[in-house]
Amino acid sequence: MQTITLTTDFGIRDWFVGTMKGVVLGINPRAAIVDLTHEIPPGDIRAGAFALMAGYRYFPKGTVHVVVVDPGVGGRRRAIAVQTANYFFVGPDNGVLSWALAREKIKAIQQLENLKHFLKTISQTFHGRDIFAPVAAHLSRGLPLKQLGRELKNYARLPWPELARQRNEIRGEVVYIDRFGNAITNISAELIPKKRKITCETLGKRKVRCLLTSFYGAVPANSPVAVIGSSGFLEIAINLGSTAEKYRLEVGNPVTIRTG
Repeated sequence: MQTITLTTDFGIRDWFVGTMKGVVLGINPRAAIVDLTHEIPPGDIRAGAFALMAGYRYFPKGTVHVVVVDPGVGGRRRAIAVQTANYFFVGPDNGVLSWALAREKIKAIQQLENLKHFLKTISQTFHGRDIFAPVAAHLSRGLPLKQLGRELKNYARLPWPELARQRNEIRGEVVYIDRFGNAITNISAELIPKKRKITCETLGKRKVRCLLTSFYGAVPANSPVAVIGSSGFLEIAINLGSTAEKYRLEVGNPVTIRTG
């Protein structure tokens, strides 16, 4: 049994996700299909890239990760499949795969061109069903990547927001807001000094200041707090509340941590 994950901005109201699963199972009835998420904001490539990066490595070796956050569907953007030392990745070449691929050793990149491995009729608005799902299913059955199309030397990359570092200060930004309203930053756990008092500050419509603690409940209810989240990055949160809602935080808002 081979695992295939799906990450999309389709939601679950319509038939899109179920149809992709039907296509996969029609080609490989033994596939184990896992929904990583279908709640990426419509067309939000950065959010899709972050969700994939946060979750992909917890799957068995050989998993095929399919990502369809594709505002350029039907246009000039390429469709690609990438084989790394541990996984396969399938999706549009618009940067949505890039943050995960940056953590992997890449073995091959192939443009999806071989019609033999697509559905017979290809819609210009639903490549998730007609191209990405069947390709993933064929890969899960052992299809060699080189049979999908021409080999590529590179793939589209989303820039990762740069950090500004001084002696007692690191400045970053919010890169993702989860459904709880926690503002996840680009400041990784490895950069945060251990056993020192850390003050965090972020600025949305209102300024938020809080201390770094080990868990959300270390502060009273409805109080702001900073934690190292499960994604491995610093989060600005509210215990039993939404920091994004209360302080009107958005992706791109600046975040500063200070020691001492």
